[in-house]
Amino acid sequence: RYAFTVMANITVYGLAWLLLNFQVDQPDRTEHLGIQDVPIFRDLSLLVVALGALFSLVFHLGTKENPYPPGSQPQMEESTSLLQKEPVSPPRPLLIWKDWLLEPAFYQVAMLYMATRLIVNLSQTYIGMFLTNSLLLPKKYIATIPLVMYISGFLSSFLMKPVNEWIGRNLTYFMGILVILAFASWVTLAGQMGAEIYGAAALLGAGSATVLVTSLSMTADLIGTNTLSSAFVYGAMSFTDKMANGLAVMVIQNLHPCPTELCCPACISFYHWVMVLVTGGIAVAAIISLCCIMVWPIRIRYNAVSLQGLSTMGTSYSKVDNLEESNQTSTVN
Repeated sequence: RYAFTVMANITVYGLAWLLLNFQVDQPDRTEHLGIQDVPIFRDLSLLVVALGALFSLVFHLGTKENPYPPGSQPQMEESTSLLQKEPVSPPRPLLIWKDWLLEPAFYQVAMLYMATRLIVNLSQTYIGMFLTNSLLLPKKYIATIPLVMYISGFLSSFLMKPVNEWIGRNLTYFMGILVILAFASWVTLAGQMGAEIYGAAALLGAGSATVLVTSLSMTADLIGTNTLSSAFVYGAMSFTDKMANGLAVMVIQNLHPCPTELCCPACISFYHWVMVLVTGGIAVAAIISLCCIMVWPIRIRYNAVSLQGLSTMGTSYSKVDNLEESNQTSTVN
């Protein structure tokens, strides 16, 4: 899922780069964004909508479904064993959405996922303003820099599985945070950036992909076998990060030094420090959340008592059944 999401973003920014570099009206071409670039973004929007509609049509026409008739059950294959070879595990209570609200691990993962999404989404939101207003770079950079970020993130995602198996999820997430902090430090110390922005973008893309994939894996670890209520968990995580991102954007825009103008001399440093804070500042909050998870690992705590009690109850019931069977056998004999 993440790989195809990145491929879709790479396609969009690749098209934007092509449109910005190969403008038809060469005499009116300028290095910076302006009203003359409105047709480019209009064409880009139409291309993206057309591609989305095309692939949606391919999916609906090319995906075959074989629904079972109403009231019928799927036929078992001849090779399917009727008896389970492995012993049946004791029954477990099904966690419903209210049970998750009593789990401390639910809030631990939610805070970590929210911090991760704040880093990823806010950096993608303000990278364009940072490039054009703070660094005063040509307009082609608003396509090439996100493109570099997504490509580096896509390549780094292939390392997630071996790295997770080698050092574990917590240290993998910490490595991603260190890469993001390296980007924030680079932006802070470098007053003006030119071509070196590509290196910084590669760091941000790799770090963002690492923390995002790892936080999603931690969410899956939290759910475990409780898949019946997994929709609530993922929905709650998504709701938390959407609310946090919306509030963060509102706060940043209210702090804008020239809200009535497109840009002023004060906003040159404003977007510079916005990029530093939305990456480095929130990364510190993510480290605090990660430390909480390392001290109190992700596991179901509140329902552990009920699980143990139900397991003991099942064992006692089996003992009673065995005793009754033995009594009946002795009576018959």
